[in-house]
Amino acid sequence: MTGALPVDSPTMRELVSRLLGSDSELPSHDELEIWTLQLRGHLMLLIPEVEKVTAGRSLDDIPRACALAGVAEARTRLDLTPGAGLPAGIAHAQRLARSVNALLDHLQNLPPRPL
Repeated sequence: MTGALPVDSPTMRELVSRLLGSDSELPSHDELEIWTLQLRGHLMLLIPEVEKVTAGRSLDDIPRACALAGVAEARTRLDLTPGAGLPAGIAHAQRLARSVNALLDHLQNLPPRPL
């Protein structure tokens, strides 16, 4: 993709790093609730952006198929609710973070659409 991304990818990646980084600390219950809401919002912004950059591509375009698989997985994760307790909430937020990260990667790496 050429030009600036229509999303704030550094902010999104920083939140992902808080949950998935090797040196990340366990969040408090309140932090986790806020982070989960932020991740859900990020996914709601990223999904249509990824769909937009895949529009008009051939059905057999592999990067398109990979990006749309990431969108489908992100939608599935948005529909899930975490189990009870902090560990289940953290696992849920980490899955959302992985989807945010994957969709950002698709936006950055999807080659320009063939003319």
